[in-house]
Amino acid sequence: GKTAAEVFESAGCVPPGSPSCAACLGGPKDTFARINSAEVCVSTTNRNFPGRMGDKSASVYLASPYTAAASALAGSIADPRDYM
Repeated sequence: GKTAAEVFESAGCVPPGSPSCAACLGGPKDTFARINSAEVCVSTTNRNFPGRMGDKSASVYLASPYTAAASALAGSIADPRDYM
């Protein structure tokens, strides 16, 4: 089997940036992982409102860390129990 890092790399994902709160708080437009258009995101933040992670037209779904990780592997919102 592949590691999660290998799955992401083969899918063409960019390597993760350094941990910070900038994207979760809708930092400047050049912030790593900030949503700058009407995209969909699964996040582990503790609250949600329009513009929380950038663009007000983005759709942000709050999830547990397990659900966020499973969703990243699946490419859509996924049940983490399928990966345990």
